[in-house]
This record gives sequence, C-alpha cells and structure tokens, in this order.
Amino acid sequence: MPVNKYEAFMRAVELKSITRAAESLGVTQSAVSHMISSLESELGFALLRRSRTGAAPTADGERVMPAIRGILSSREQLEQVASAIRGLDSGTVRIGTFTSVGVHWLPGIIAAFRADYPNVELKLMSGDYHDVEQWLSEGSADIGFVSLPTRVGGQSWPLLTDRLLAVVPKTHPRAGSGVFPVRELAKEGFIGLLETSDRDARGVFAGSGASPEIKYTTKDDYAVIAMVERGLGVSIMPELLLKNCSEGVRCLELDPPASRTIGLCLPDAERAGPATLRFAEYAREWVSQSLG
Repeated sequence: MPVNKYEAFMRAVELKSITRAAESLGVTQSAVSHMISSLESELGFALLRRSRTGAAPTADGERVMPAIRGILSSREQLEQVASAIRGLDSGTVRIGTFTSVGVHWLPGIIAAFRADYPNVELKLMSGDYHDVEQWLSEGSADIGFVSLPTRVGGQSWPLLTDRLLAVVPKTHPRAGSGVFPVRELAKEGFIGLLETSDRDARGVFAGSGASPEIKYTTKDDYAVIAMVERGLGVSIMPELLLKNCSEGVRCLELDPPASRTIGLCLPDAERAGPATLRFAEYAREWVSQSLG
C-alpha cells in the first residue's frame, strides 16, 4: 500500500512547514501539497491548516494522526522484517533521545552500529524526557533513551546511574566547598527546565522537603549552564550532561546525594522490527563496554 501521502502529511505536521517537509522528503513543495490534497480528498475533510506562522493539523487532522502513525509504523516494521530475511541490509530505526545521551553516547553507539549495518537508516529525534516518552507512547519513535522509572509501557533496561550535581558560577562563595546542601541551594535563585522536563531537580527538592526560588526556566540544557556562568542563578543537572562543560561554572555534590537512572525503552518488543532489536543490543553493549 502506497503511504507517501501519509508520510507527507506527518512530516508537514512535525516540521510545521510544507516547504521543510518537501526538503526532508527530497521532493518539490508542490508535490507535498498535491499529496496532502489528495489525502484530504480521499478522506473527505481537511487535514492541514496553513497560515503565516506555518502548517498545523486541523482538529480532524489531529484525530486521524494516531491511525496514520500506525500505518507508517507498520510499514517500517514490514521493511525491517524483509531486511532481516535479506540479511538486515536496510530498514529504518527511529530513536528518541535527550541532550546528554545525544551528545555523549549516541555518536559512539551509531558508529558501532553502522560499522556492521551501514544501510540501516537511523532517524534521531532529540527532545527532553517528556518529548521522548510522548514519542514512544504515540509510536513516533521505535526506541528511546528515558529516565527510569518511565510511564511508557513495554520493556526497559537500566543503563547507568548518573549523579545529579549542583551547578554554580565559579565566583560563588561555595564554589570551592565541594558540597552544596540541598536546603541551602533552595534559598538561591534557581534556573531550571520547564516543569514537564525538570523531574531531576524537582525530585531532589521534593525529597528534601525544600521549595526552590525559581527565577528562570528554559527547555535548553546548555542555556541553563550559560545562565549559571553569567551569575544569573544556580541549578541542578546530571553529571553526564556536565561532562566537558564551561570553565565558568563549578559542579558540586549534593547533600544528600541524588542521582537519576538512564534507561533504554522499547515500547512494543513483540512488534519491533529486527533492526530496532539489533540497535537495542548495540546500545546496551556500547554502554556496558564504554562505561563499565
């Protein structure tokens, strides 16, 4: 069954632009518009709303998106099974990840995987914890790195326990102390991530019965570090993310200590394609060998 119309619609929604959808698919803008119009005629209602701010799904378009995702997911699973029969020489794996894993782990994992399976296409989807869980739940991603425990069903493997650290400007009075009590940290101007993303810091404060004075919030991890460096406040961040971070900040242990568990989640192992299952094996092996 041809699915290019479904893919054109979903790509336009994801990229919020018919022009960018056409570029990502390697076709003309008019071709994407024609495919979406054809699908709208086939279904009998409008799917996409176009405006100066970009493209967005209509209410009816949002209602059919889960079914369209299912069609695209089934196609990719079929391609992976066929690839396995041919020797896993093609296929697509959609990987959800958050910043620290995307920067410090995925390049090594991908290099190891592509050395053996160069024709398997890997599509990377980068966001925060909430984004990755959403992509896995709705079927936009086949596999993803998560913070455990996760609300996503299926199979999950713990990969690494990662310390959470206080991040302060190098000029902060406690910068040389090595340890920062959580209750004292709560009294500082705090820079955090959006509420849907900031479960690490919020969990630390909740566990200590403290309420931070939140001055700024952002969705960008590295923006937090830059703001701390400028003396705009302090923060709590994972050690993996802080690897090779700016010389303008200092990373201190928390009192009491806190950590997160990075895991790998496969939401539907029974229906996962061979390429996805093999990527899961490579990711777990790479972490085990590289990080002990």
